[in-house]
Amino acid sequence: MAVREVGDAEVMGELFASFGLAMLTGVLCIYIVLVLLFKSLLHPVTILFALPLSLGGAFVGLLVADKSFSMPSLIGLIMLMGVATKNSILLVEYAILARREHGMTRWEALMDACRKRARPIIMTTLAMGAGMMPIAIGLGAADTSFRAPMAIAVIGGLITSTFLSLLIIPAVFTYVDDLGQWTARKFLKK
Repeated sequence: MAVREVGDAEVMGELFASFGLAMLTGVLCIYIVLVLLFKSLLHPVTILFALPLSLGGAFVGLLVADKSFSMPSLIGLIMLMGVATKNSILLVEYAILARREHGMTRWEALMDACRKRARPIIMTTLAMGAGMMPIAIGLGAADTSFRAPMAIAVIGGLITSTFLSLLIIPAVFTYVDDLGQWTARKFLKK
């Protein structure tokens, strides 16, 4: 005896499969653009590391608010990917620029990047969170029960990605930079 999904369950299964493919394609496109921007294969990995940090917060936000994981929450995840990526780009780009143009050490460049880029990152998070708050709490004339999961996913993901990006992305940058230097030494010896 086999169990087969039909009706809404079948449609949701197809939707999540298509969304997974769209997310994978989106992440790959972001990676390609970042490789072209930074002229490096490794630093975009640092930036993309922020994406899983934001997803955890989105799922926890939906769980705490007792909202379902539905199409609007998937749309919220796409929005969240863009903001989380932008926050990491701000940090990594400034750290690379500080090392190149100001001759700072890696540690000094990372500390300076976190200190100078924390304000724009936090202000973006507050502005987007404040914009999503009326939808999350159900204010407005439109069907808020449909849109609320999107807003809650975005707010939860923004909170975690903002704080974790400022803490974890510099550490990941350090490891990726060490890997890049080790690889360069290996290939330059040969």
